[in-house]
Amino acid sequence: MFDTLSDRLAATFKSLRGKGRLSEEDIDATCREIRIALLEADVALAAVRPFVAAVKERALGAEVSQALNPAQQVIKIVNEELIKILGGETRRLRFAKQPPTVIMLAGLQGAGKTTLAGKLGRWLKSNGHAPMLVAADLQRPNAVTQLQVVGERAGVPVYAPEPGNGVGDPVKVARDSIEYARAKQHDVVVIDTAGRLGIDEELMRQAADIRDAVGPQEILFVLDAMIGQDAVTTAQAFLDGVGFDGVVLTKLDGDARGGAALSVAQLTGRQVMFASNGEKLDDFDVFHPDRMASRILGMGDMLSLIEQAEKAFDAQQAEEMAKKLMGGDSFTLDDFLVQMEQIRKMGSLSKIMGMLPGMGEMKQQLNQVDDKEIDRVQAIIRSMTPQERRDPKILNGSRRARIARGSGVHVSAVNNLLERFTEAQKMMKSMGRGGIPGLPGMPGFGAGGGRRMSAKAKANAQAARSKNKSRSGNPAKRKAEEAAKAERAAAAANGAAEVPQNFELPDEFKKMLG
Repeated sequence: MFDTLSDRLAATFKSLRGKGRLSEEDIDATCREIRIALLEADVALAAVRPFVAAVKERALGAEVSQALNPAQQVIKIVNEELIKILGGETRRLRFAKQPPTVIMLAGLQGAGKTTLAGKLGRWLKSNGHAPMLVAADLQRPNAVTQLQVVGERAGVPVYAPEPGNGVGDPVKVARDSIEYARAKQHDVVVIDTAGRLGIDEELMRQAADIRDAVGPQEILFVLDAMIGQDAVTTAQAFLDGVGFDGVVLTKLDGDARGGAALSVAQLTGRQVMFASNGEKLDDFDVFHPDRMASRILGMGDMLSLIEQAEKAFDAQQAEEMAKKLMGGDSFTLDDFLVQMEQIRKMGSLSKIMGMLPGMGEMKQQLNQVDDKEIDRVQAIIRSMTPQERRDPKILNGSRRARIARGSGVHVSAVNNLLERFTEAQKMMKSMGRGGIPGLPGMPGFGAGGGRRMSAKAKANAQAARSKNKSRSGNPAKRKAEEAAKAERAAAAANGAAEVPQNFELPDEFKKMLG
């Protein structure tokens, strides 16, 4: 969604790196590029102006001029202002003191309200609630049936007393659903209302009547993130006609430029509360402004990745797996298969890898990641006997040919998997012994591998390495070398890690990743 904006901002910040001081001209040029980047991303002009003005004012102040690294300070300012424009802190649902809590969904037709109702219901259920969906969209053909299908897939009951397709009173259905929920002990009611292809008085009047009949704790405006600058006009019309408490962005996985997310919260004063970023019912989560800003700036989203991993990975199973990883050889193809299955639960590989810091510069490679590779790996391993999975060394030519036929792949695919698995075993064993060959600064998990070198020891080691290097005969060059040595020694004493510019992954990693 934010690829265009991320790429443009990354190029802008790249031009700042390496500059010891930023002049007023540098800051003006940077702010101009940020303005163009936001406008190209379909952010409303009314939201762009105050954003750029705030960045420029802070960039010209003392926090940048007195900073050791002005370029990083500018990026920090942009990050903080992005968090502000996205709504600041994460906004949570308000629940009624006396259940049921009523949540009303409103928005244009095609924004994805019905599917969103199922996603929200499933999310509420996973958080310990007993939700119920209400089919109050009685105009759109088969809207009631669609909600019933979505509710069944989500495992959430649906209240649908009317067949819809133009039959029934949506206000009465919404009102009656509250008593029904109390009787059936549902603590949350999610009401799916009718939408239109455009804003009209009938839609506003019907939505306002339902609002008055049920008195919802939350009115959520469901907004298609792909409609660009028109999102602000639509949101403002609903805010004036019906009112809403929060925004839910749908279709964040689309190829639009994402301006809606950056405009709505700023101009309506209503925060984005949830984001739907896929077609599956579990492609739905709370919207965190700080995490979204981090993604836009290409800094990854480790917190969301950790949360997804915690949901997908069983704690006890993870602990047992960690013990096996320590041994290296005890890590079998069965364990490898379990890991693949748990990774699959977390979502697509490109999505998972995209949350890692620094992956913003590898968009082309991420787009080429094939999620079916996991399916092929699973098919190959499941075509093996239990003995072959435990001891892959017995896999001779005939066995490999049999496995290839059973899994529907070429023998070369089986060979490739086994080679990668062998390299993975070696890497695990290296980590258990106390480090990964060729990867500087990477501690191991074995005895002594995780111990930190003291600051004094680091400085001494750095000085010893410096002594062994030949000194230049050129006085000016020698002076520069000595200054660089002193800087490295100071960095070592402060515990800073020096990362070589031409750093590459070790062969063990390259082979394992294919």
